[in-house]
Amino acid sequence: MVSVGIGLAGFGTVGAGVFRALKQNGDLLAQRTGTHFEIRRIALRDPTKSRPLPAPLEIVTTRWQDLMTDPKISIIVELMGGTVEPLALLRSAFAARKLVVTGNKALLAEHGAEIFELSRSANMPVFYEAAVAGGVPIIKSIREAFIGNRFESIYGILNGTSNYILSRMTESEMDFHQALREAQSRGFAEADPSLDLNGWDAAHKTILLASLAHGFWVGTCDIKVEGIETFSNLDIRFARQLGYRIKLLSSIRSHPDREIEISVGPVLIPASHILASVNGVFNAILVRGDMVGESLFYGRGAGESPTASAVLGNLAEAALSLSSPTYGSPGPHNLYGRIKNPDSCLAPFYLRLVVNSQPKVLTQIASILGDAKIGIMSLVQSGGQDGHQISLVLMLQKAVVGVTRKAIRQIAVLPCVREKPVLLRVEHFV
Repeated sequence: MVSVGIGLAGFGTVGAGVFRALKQNGDLLAQRTGTHFEIRRIALRDPTKSRPLPAPLEIVTTRWQDLMTDPKISIIVELMGGTVEPLALLRSAFAARKLVVTGNKALLAEHGAEIFELSRSANMPVFYEAAVAGGVPIIKSIREAFIGNRFESIYGILNGTSNYILSRMTESEMDFHQALREAQSRGFAEADPSLDLNGWDAAHKTILLASLAHGFWVGTCDIKVEGIETFSNLDIRFARQLGYRIKLLSSIRSHPDREIEISVGPVLIPASHILASVNGVFNAILVRGDMVGESLFYGRGAGESPTASAVLGNLAEAALSLSSPTYGSPGPHNLYGRIKNPDSCLAPFYLRLVVNSQPKVLTQIASILGDAKIGIMSLVQSGGQDGHQISLVLMLQKAVVGVTRKAIRQIAVLPCVREKPVLLRVEHFV
């Protein structure tokens, strides 16, 4: 039995979960891998902070640098959060010839190009399964199981907090703030849930998946990201009436010219589609490869135990890499693909307007859409009588995104339009 020392940086929910998981299943992991994993040092910012699972004080340090100088530590597990300190830690780890396991999706999305170049130069792999979809093994599948495929599309529900809120708004007709408070009370949302609600938690994961699948690093400024912060029950109800469900969807789609279309935001999904039935805090990723066809991954995308499970899987891989230096965890290879301008993409849309109930309102709206060559497939009207406001929902035919947004800006300033228009993409997965 080989013994491998671990330096754990960070002891929050996931860090404590990894500590607990090794206590619970360490013997099982050792039997299956031939390696006994021992946490030798734990770096945390405040040793006096009260925690549900206290860290053993005899191995605690307040300096992550101490993990680098310990010759009995071979693997660094980075679970600190943020990007500045973790980036410095990874740079130091590669220089110290330590393997790295991380669950930091923001770090990889924003600094992945540098991290993987350092990894290659040092010939020290970095493992990162926990960065996307918790315990769902999507990273390993993309870089190993599907390595012989060209990826035609990857669609994902990648943020459990947003999915929980939208599910509760759909199932129980809660308003947004009620659903958010419930998610926080049940531990499904942070005290500051801004990255979940504004779409950027899902976007960081999407950037990583797209970069791995298509061989080039996607910049954070290259994709359009929208969240659910201002979502209305009215749109939930209209979507259901029209046969759709609203989900925060990550979309990665390749085109024949090797341009890759990437978007993150709330979309209408046909109620009959399998992703429409993914509710609560669950994640799902639908992958379509040219050889394998469609594959669906489903499971808990966050939380102590699922994420700890992913970290343990990476520890097993890291142990294999220690015994076989040629085994590693590759990043993007810069061989093919380029980002498609989000404004040049084509999509059908859902448009909701609140307008005065008066003659020629629809004529004015249809005229602007017609001038932009945007067709109307259907129209639903709700509420109001003469002299009162009404809601108009228009299902628009597939049109250029930038052209559509420009037309909606023109509609928004019409005197008859009383509220900011709501424009959502409709996804048919074709």
